[in-house]
Amino acid sequence: MQYIAVFAAAAAAYAFGAVWYMLMAKPWMAAAGLTTEDVQRRDPMPFIISGISVIIVAGMMRHVFAQAGIMGLADGLVAGLGIGLFMATPWVVTNYAFAGRPKALALIDGTYSTVGCLIMGVILGLFNA
Repeated sequence: MQYIAVFAAAAAAYAFGAVWYMLMAKPWMAAAGLTTEDVQRRDPMPFIISGISVIIVAGMMRHVFAQAGIMGLADGLVAGLGIGLFMATPWVVTNYAFAGRPKALALIDGTYSTVGCLIMGVILGLFNA
């Protein structure tokens, strides 16, 4: 059951990312300094890395939830939000600040990190209810 929870949480966060970045495509490309042609020529490796990464995050969140006794929708939502907003997003913002990346890019990517972790937290919390 633990593997199902991890893969369900990862798939949901990945799906949110697909929708989020489709909606934010133009502002994200502008902030990242990319053109439509740049994005269309990309290889599939970033998508593969993203999929593996989201599974790793979901797996670690499940472990943390089990150790901390986080169970149910409300606990999962709060824990997922906290992990995204106070752990994942600050790393994104820090890296972008040192790289001189635009604040808009940090906001777009940080929002994905926060909401993605929130979604994973809800699903993992429900599996642990």
